[in-house]
Amino acid sequence: MLSFIVHWAVQAIALLVAVRLVPGVSVTSYPVLVIAALAVGLVNAFVRPVLALLSLPLTILTLGLFYLVVNGACLMIAAALVPGFRVAGCGSAILGALVMSLVGWLLGMLLPAPRAS
Repeated sequence: MLSFIVHWAVQAIALLVAVRLVPGVSVTSYPVLVIAALAVGLVNAFVRPVLALLSLPLTILTLGLFYLVVNGACLMIAAALVPGFRVAGCGSAILGALVMSLVGWLLGMLLPAPRAS
């Protein structure tokens, strides 16, 4: 349970950074930000594997760059599910997903991994 909460907090911080840095990605309030982080996590857990599998030929042809489009699509799906969370277009979605990935990676490197009890 602790690892879920830590992952959710990392997603929320990453989304906050994306909202601050990427024009076109916005939330109306902090509670919406927290709910949007949960939605992004759920979309990444359930939808992204399917999209990644379906787009595997394009991902291979583009040497992995198409995976950025898959991540952007997942961000747009999450924005469609949460009222008050908006992504203006594909460019904003891809850039927002890239920022979220980088911030999540950096925070994952800085935070100690939760131990299983």
